[in-house]
Amino acid sequence: MKSPVSLCTGVTYDRSSIQKWLDNGNNTCPATMQILQTKEFVPNHNLHRLIQIWSDSLRQRVHSPDSSPVSDSVLSSDQVLDLVKRIEIDQSRTDSLLRLVSFAAKSVENRRLLCGIGGFVPVLVDLLSNVNGGVLVEQTVRLLHLIRNEIEDKERFVKSMLKSDRNCLSSLLLILRKGTVELKICSASLLEHLAIDAESKIVIAETDGLMQELLKLTNSENDSNLIESVLSCLISISMPKRIKIKLVHLGAIKSVTKLLSEANSSSSVSITEKVLKVLETASTVREGRMEIGEDSTCLAAIVQKVLKVSNTATEHAVTTLWSVCYLFRDEKAAEALTKANGLTKILLLMQSNCSPPVRQMARDLLKIFRINSKSCLASYDTKTTHIMPC
Repeated sequence: MKSPVSLCTGVTYDRSSIQKWLDNGNNTCPATMQILQTKEFVPNHNLHRLIQIWSDSLRQRVHSPDSSPVSDSVLSSDQVLDLVKRIEIDQSRTDSLLRLVSFAAKSVENRRLLCGIGGFVPVLVDLLSNVNGGVLVEQTVRLLHLIRNEIEDKERFVKSMLKSDRNCLSSLLLILRKGTVELKICSASLLEHLAIDAESKIVIAETDGLMQELLKLTNSENDSNLIESVLSCLISISMPKRIKIKLVHLGAIKSVTKLLSEANSSSSVSITEKVLKVLETASTVREGRMEIGEDSTCLAAIVQKVLKVSNTATEHAVTTLWSVCYLFRDEKAAEALTKANGLTKILLLMQSNCSPPVRQMARDLLKIFRINSKSCLASYDTKTTHIMPC
């Protein structure tokens, strides 16, 4: 790669290669197969600089007696150990990290080899903690993201990343704010990986500005992979009750409602499922139920997704409606449910092949219409006469 450029999907390619791909009539991103909204390139200056550093280092070593040309993806164990040692002693760190990222990206076996080197993961954690931004942090985040699932002592790794005297979470937050789309995905995925229990979820969620930035990314980015990663992270860290309440207070319901309302048939099924899961999570606390109940746009968007996306999406949607309208008995919500054609959806749901828990929640929701028969069913008889009163 000599001239790295990024497409609108955030993926970087060599300019000549991607130009040939597009000239052949393709209108998709080769890596993600997403349809390109624009075929314009954006030069990846950071990667170009790293390529230049790498090229310069090769030229400097070419006449060295102990040097040998190597492909980063086929490094020997000794060569990997040498690169790790260079990182430890602060010698050519940027170059060494870049080569290890390429090595780790090649295969699971390579990633396992790296994780099996004693003290390597702690070195990366220290690096992430002690370096303030720049290429070193970016490459460290990339490498940790690549090897995260191969780290054997996950609990120890999480504890070291979340120690109060370290700046690891601050570094990940910095990436979320200023990194490329690819790096933001790495950061969000790492945060989700670190949320292994209630304590870790609280530490992450209560990092100043972190949840705000995650919510901001759900509406400020057009990359579906990034939005999905951010939603997964939010779901993962929002399990403790106090974090659910914080999620609501930060405006999560309005943020994800916008995503849900703008979703169409071409939108990612996974993103819709995750948006509905965020709303379901919020509906398990009183503050969330109140806000959803008072937002007719949100309720209408939820009803619209019932039986339209997937069984998982339907389950999340029905659970949220059940929490707000039946469990919490919000009259405004029940009225909004009626106006959003909720009765029709629930009757159709009862006739579908839904799971027993969803069917039971649908039965409970029908009771809401029975209770409000004068205000709800009467208006339905004039609009949808083919539906018999329940």
